[in-house]
Amino acid sequence: MRQLFKDYEVRQYVVQVIFSVTFAFSCTMFELIIFEILGVLNSSSRYFHWKMNLCVILLILVFMVPFYIGYFIVSNIRLLHKQRLLFSCLLWLTFMYFFWKLGDPFPILSPKHGILSIEQLISRVGVIGVTLMALLSGFGAVNCPYTYMSYFLRNVTDTDILALERRLLQTMDMIISKKKRMAMTRRTMFQKGEVHNKPSGFWGMIKSVTTSAPGSENLTLIQQEVDALEELSRQLFLETADLYATKERIEYSKTFKGKYFNFLGYFFSIYCVWKIFMATINIVFDRVGKTDPVTRGIEITVNYLGIQFDVKFWSQHISFILVGIIIVTSIRGLLITLTKFFYAISSSKSSNVIVLLLAQIMGMYFVSSVLLIRMSMPLEYRTIITEVLGELQFNFYHRWFDVIFLVSALSSILFLYLAHKQAPEKHMAP
Repeated sequence: MRQLFKDYEVRQYVVQVIFSVTFAFSCTMFELIIFEILGVLNSSSRYFHWKMNLCVILLILVFMVPFYIGYFIVSNIRLLHKQRLLFSCLLWLTFMYFFWKLGDPFPILSPKHGILSIEQLISRVGVIGVTLMALLSGFGAVNCPYTYMSYFLRNVTDTDILALERRLLQTMDMIISKKKRMAMTRRTMFQKGEVHNKPSGFWGMIKSVTTSAPGSENLTLIQQEVDALEELSRQLFLETADLYATKERIEYSKTFKGKYFNFLGYFFSIYCVWKIFMATINIVFDRVGKTDPVTRGIEITVNYLGIQFDVKFWSQHISFILVGIIIVTSIRGLLITLTKFFYAISSSKSSNVIVLLLAQIMGMYFVSSVLLIRMSMPLEYRTIITEVLGELQFNFYHRWFDVIFLVSALSSILFLYLAHKQAPEKHMAP
């Protein structure tokens, strides 16, 4: 609570409990995935904990969090304060209607499942969560190399910064001189009695509307010029700050740590191209992998080199490391994103609603992560997970992820290209 919401106090105890429980059960699901690989606990015990974990987190995501979001929204509206419980129930029923209709266009479920089965809830939560994951992954795969690689940095010199600062100072001087002129004009008008000696009566009021003193027209024009110059000064200040930040990044890129991140940027750019290529292949040929990537990679290497190798033993250990890395980076990345998002839009009145929204996003994100991580695990380790999740159309989720990832990545490339192309032109403008 101190780290995530240190700028805004979350006073409602129920909000703290809901967020903490959602986070705890989300992390417990990842812990159970590692238990599946390591064989910790009996299979019946793991199955029970999987079932209980999913039931609790679905109860929170579908029933509790949406209801309390509606409750706190209504509580902030004074007109609805007395009937807040009634309107909260109406908002929750509205959410449930759209949540249920969400499953109609997607082939996510076997038709034999009842309306109150756990599969009905997981399938719909999965669609929302996989969409969110794919959007974040697509943007992250493009933005990460763009941020880390020194290749994309603009060449900023001290001369550029000095020229922009000179323009900013000239603009500030013009603003000051025009405000002085306005003050002098007002003083002259006051001395001539144009301010206080206004005509009285009905005809005086008509005359004051239809005619105006010459000084007042000058004041209006000068004020318009001042407003335009102040807007220009704000833009110049932001551009100057941006140039300083770019120069700091250039200096940082020359350090050992900067070179390391630059290397990572090249690695992630290759990964991004490969991921976009594979997503396109999967969509065009309607293909979903049957074997987990680790086992498949080891088999290709062993067959190519022609060496004796215990594929099953090493696939277990490498899968454990790979899944552990995926879990840690997923939790860390999501928490960093949620914290930035909370700082950007939260206020003292909206903090409770924002925290509950973050809990909802976090829970759906982690449930969907389990659906997708399942494919990264060898077949013998995903048996219990498949039984608990039920007869979902797992192939659909992977195809849907590829489609949204591809759209997100290509949109991010276009957006960053336009932003990168526009930035030098903006700084070169007179």
